[in-house]
Amino acid sequence: MSDVAAGLAAVRSHIAQAAVAAGRAVDAVTLVAVSKTHPAEAVKEAIAAGHRVFGENRVQEAAAKFPALKAACPGLELHLIGPLQTNKVRDAVALFDVIETIDRPKLARVVAEEMLRSGRRPRVLVQVNIGREAQKAGIDPDQADALIAVCRRQYALPLVGLMCIPPAEADPAPYFRLLAEIAGRNQLDVLSMGMSGDYAVAVGLGATHVRVGTAIFGHRDVP
Repeated sequence: MSDVAAGLAAVRSHIAQAAVAAGRAVDAVTLVAVSKTHPAEAVKEAIAAGHRVFGENRVQEAAAKFPALKAACPGLELHLIGPLQTNKVRDAVALFDVIETIDRPKLARVVAEEMLRSGRRPRVLVQVNIGREAQKAGIDPDQADALIAVCRRQYALPLVGLMCIPPAEADPAPYFRLLAEIAGRNQLDVLSMGMSGDYAVAVGLGATHVRVGTAIFGHRDVP
């Protein structure tokens, strides 16, 4: 078994344990394997281990890596989990199956226009800056309802849920609960929350998607 396959097996086991402990179905949680900064060969190891859902932070990196992988394995699902600039929207809509980082009305508009132009409609999530951290992307929690309404009513985006990254050194549970509350009152089913250090907590609090990279692919030095 490769290191990547072993990492996947361990994470899947921990997700299953957390789901059972929370009284949830194991298959209610989708593991997004975050392959940012890792080569295509590592993704191929995950594919060989049966995994099909991946996340990338940068449009340009994903565009260099995933078209060939998707051509070789048509069942792959690719999530954009990093900030999206409006000048990258055309490439993002063409490549990704889910865009998790809609965080402002202008971006919602540009994405909607590109979907109309291209005919391709990847699912989208609104990213909430759940800890109100100046250095992080995302809409303020107090403004999330308004952005959700804009995405739905003004731009008719295929909005399915919310995404967040809680403050690194804080207990993530209150932030995950807040995201779930915002989703609940807006009738959104998808909660993308939880990463390598806190995904078990997220599963216990209703995450439908967890984004795990290091625990699967290991650390990688980035210049």
